[in-house]
Amino acid sequence: MKLKSSLQLAVGLLAGWLPLQQPMRAEPVAAVKTSTKPNIIFILVDDLGWGDVGVFHQNGRKLSGDRTLPYQLTPNLDRFAAEGARFTNHYVAAPVCASSRSSLLQGVTQGHANVRDNQFDKAIDENHTLATVLREAGYATGAIGKWGVHGLNLEPNAPAHPLKRGFDYYYGYLRHVDGHEHYPKEMLYFAEKAAQRGPIKVWENYQDSTEPLDKCYTTDLFTARAKKWITEQAEAAVKKPFFLYLAHDTPHAVLELPTQAYPADGGLKGGMQWIGTPGHMISTASGTPDSWIHPDYAGATYDNDRNAATPEKPWPEVYKRYATSVRRLDDSVGDLIKLLQDLKLDDNTLVIFASDNGPSIESYLSQPITPEFFASFGPFDGIKRDLWEGGLRTPTIARWPRHIPAGRVIETPSAMWDWLPTFAQVAGLPAPARADGISLLPALTGTGKPTPRDYLYWEYNVTGRTPDFPVFEPPHRNRLRGQMQAIRQGDLMAVRYNMKSAQDNFDIYQIADDPKEARNLAGNPNYAAAQIRFKQLALQARRADPEAPRPYDGIQWTYFEGRYPWVPDFAAQKSLSSGVAATIDEKVASLVPDSGLLLTGFLHVPSDGEYTIELSTDTGAVLRLHNATLIDADFGYQTSTVKTATVRLEAGLHPIALNYRHGRLAPAALSLKWRGPGFTTRSLSAEVLFH
Repeated sequence: MKLKSSLQLAVGLLAGWLPLQQPMRAEPVAAVKTSTKPNIIFILVDDLGWGDVGVFHQNGRKLSGDRTLPYQLTPNLDRFAAEGARFTNHYVAAPVCASSRSSLLQGVTQGHANVRDNQFDKAIDENHTLATVLREAGYATGAIGKWGVHGLNLEPNAPAHPLKRGFDYYYGYLRHVDGHEHYPKEMLYFAEKAAQRGPIKVWENYQDSTEPLDKCYTTDLFTARAKKWITEQAEAAVKKPFFLYLAHDTPHAVLELPTQAYPADGGLKGGMQWIGTPGHMISTASGTPDSWIHPDYAGATYDNDRNAATPEKPWPEVYKRYATSVRRLDDSVGDLIKLLQDLKLDDNTLVIFASDNGPSIESYLSQPITPEFFASFGPFDGIKRDLWEGGLRTPTIARWPRHIPAGRVIETPSAMWDWLPTFAQVAGLPAPARADGISLLPALTGTGKPTPRDYLYWEYNVTGRTPDFPVFEPPHRNRLRGQMQAIRQGDLMAVRYNMKSAQDNFDIYQIADDPKEARNLAGNPNYAAAQIRFKQLALQARRADPEAPRPYDGIQWTYFEGRYPWVPDFAAQKSLSSGVAATIDEKVASLVPDSGLLLTGFLHVPSDGEYTIELSTDTGAVLRLHNATLIDADFGYQTSTVKTATVRLEAGLHPIALNYRHGRLAPAALSLKWRGPGFTTRSLSAEVLFH
């Protein structure tokens, strides 16, 4: 995208996005050379904060020696990071699970995903996914764990079932709500709600496979099934590279405990095993559900009153439960790595570990929980459902022996939607043009030319407020959320909460030097150009979605009545009503004779080039673009005549005003179409109109 003005140049210099020519997607690059295409495992956990992992934040609390700071241990993840690469600026697509996972699976931002905001169980588009891309490259594809983007119909199968989105095999929870319970058979927490929500079900492909799952804690269950599936791929008669999407549902929601200690050793012969016997399907399906606390935490104490002279206080049980849940995931990761080593697959398998959003305040137990106890949000402000860093930035690690240098730290900003183009490059295919991300392979391996990035974009809408935690900055505490957007460009992060219009100002932070977003630079004159640029990007980065509307989507209409001899300047007339419509012709059908509309807003032009506009109507209309009259269909206009105009436009937003007069001799009709670079004649849709 070329910069077209001194204003854009100024903003580019401020944000550090020179050189001037910046491609938005990955350049053609060769796949990494290996004897065979590498296997890929993506481990996604639920509601784990950036600060919950030892190597990211907890180890610092331990090393401080400060007994007022309780800490967790994640030895396997720490080893994972030491042997691979740690992303310190990796972002989710949304601060809530369904939207975050939809963008990951389809490689698009929330500006282009069809699952946005809090649209749980909505079917993701029938389009490219991580699985369809890798299956095209010859991979066996499996999904195990929480899905939640399938569509509401479960019987006989959901419209966006994993098997209809590129996966060859699926085992897990389809419904989002089922992922709140970690004992599918016993339903320890949801038993009383089963009549209301229906029984929890674990599906294997299209079959309900819940009945034999006595005492199966889901972290253990999904790990055991993943190990079985990986082993089956390694032992298959026809060898294929494999892709596994392992989507855990912990430590999210009800903080239930395992039945017993994690089995020793790990790998092919040890660790979690799939037994396959009804009533004893996995190696830990015995003992007492919701009973076992990790011994590192069972007797843990801390200095709760900041007085070393008084006895320390035991951790509240809810935090023993949380730390045990996180440690169980850590054990699972170590078990899977040992399996890859036992199967001689380790050197040819890329493994990614990540979380779907920031930490939560949900325990679903009688005792409340707060991420303050472990500082699960790390050095940031914000939690799940916030667009502050603590809601968006999550712990992400990648490991691929002999390809990713050990101990690598990647500070360059990246996001969940980058993994689809990354995996495409790993597999030797170009990324689909629909993908919004860039390949992270050069950053991971240290070889190849990285693709420059322009900016990262987020949007989300939810009720509630940022928690009033004392460690959060005063302007963030109790901040009303509502309609939110965020943009990161270079080291600048722009955030706006509870926005009402496209002209609402962003808070602006130098995020590299100010990770808590404590110093708002929006009032600094040096950032005035950046403010303008961020407002433009907020409109340009997204496609409007009527099921997830933003305050400025659509076009503004004002309604008038009168017998007009020509198309009047309605802006000077007294109106009867006004509102917002998704498209230009939405209000036309209901018009009475002798009436009119003034339609005003912005046209989003996708790229530089020549555009032809076509207008036809029943009585008369005048279309202005900026201050220029583009089409005059007034004096001597014949009903339904198509008037055209061709104009060269730069990419971006262009103000339009359409004065439309409806008489009484013909039915109300108004059509406005366009064509331009890369597309044929079509109506001006909701995706390109803003007010």
